[in-house]
Amino acid sequence: MKVLHLNAGNETGGGMVHILSLLQQFDRREMTLGLFERSVMYEEAQKRGLSTVCFGQTSKYDLSVLKIVADYIDREQFDIIHTHGARANLFGYLLKKWMGCRSQWVTTVHSDPRGDFIGCGWRGSIWTGLHQFALKFPDHYFAISKRFRDLLISFGIEATRITVVYNGICFEVPFCPPIRRQDIGIGENDFVLIMVARLHPVKGHILALEAVKKLVPTFPQIRLLLIGDGPLLRDLKKKVRDLELEKHVFFLGHQPYVHSFLAISDVKILSSYSESFPLVLLEAARAKLPVISTDVGGVRDLVDSPSLGWVIPVDNVSALSAAVQEAIIRKEEGTLREMGERLYEKASKEFSIARLAADVYRTYEKLECLCSKT
Repeated sequence: MKVLHLNAGNETGGGMVHILSLLQQFDRREMTLGLFERSVMYEEAQKRGLSTVCFGQTSKYDLSVLKIVADYIDREQFDIIHTHGARANLFGYLLKKWMGCRSQWVTTVHSDPRGDFIGCGWRGSIWTGLHQFALKFPDHYFAISKRFRDLLISFGIEATRITVVYNGICFEVPFCPPIRRQDIGIGENDFVLIMVARLHPVKGHILALEAVKKLVPTFPQIRLLLIGDGPLLRDLKKKVRDLELEKHVFFLGHQPYVHSFLAISDVKILSSYSESFPLVLLEAARAKLPVISTDVGGVRDLVDSPSLGWVIPVDNVSALSAAVQEAIIRKEEGTLREMGERLYEKASKEFSIARLAADVYRTYEKLECLCSKT
């Protein structure tokens, strides 16, 4: 069996980690990563020794790359094309319908396609429409949560063409250079929230900032670490100044060793408006860190009990601030860390990268078997 995984190549967050970690579980003679453009993801794939090819797309609108990809698929005789992300899904459609690609086409739905281009204006609206159209045509779908399976069904896709595969990570603690709180200007008695997310409207950073503002008068020891880059950096810094939170919010940019920062934090927060199955929550679980998350994607498949963390309504500042306040009280009582321990126990049993890879590979085998019979 030969499988080509296609991605735009500009991933830097959970999508990149998901794809690269998954590919590391397979026989590298069977799997190849194809990227449209060369960026951080290409370099990271090379470091991990993955079979990788870059097709040299000059921009997201460069359709000349289609022939290059189609010729490569034909020459290497891939049985399955596995696309990840909006651009790859659109090109998957074009490869099948325009270029006559005969490989089976599967896609992983990493996010709600209706929210992928929030805040991107008219271009975002066009991309959203194109992506939703293209998503009608894959031969099979991997949904990263039951909620996403139901979403696909609501789009008119047959349930028999959907396999639910939960995200997964390796639960061995990765090598990370240790850091101390004082290294980044926070105190040992501060209550540290951490948010690991690209700076994009869909991630709900404004919600987190407003919750912190609401709590600071009562709990001045609150500190919020923001890890990630993105188009909202300037706007978010202005919002921090407007809210007079300069002493409470730390912009740390992209960090290659996220675990180092999780290890010095008290709670991981996720305030997104849309997710599939957030990898960052599994990373928090690996660090035995309690989580506060909006009720998006498959979050409740992981945090299915109040003993494991807080799941709150989307776009609700009061609910987020109330959860943070309860976490502060739990820390003072000495019971907060127990929640992180319980979350680790559940996640490490049910959401390993090995289990994800096994589920994906079984589906590949079924598709190959079906294809050989037709």
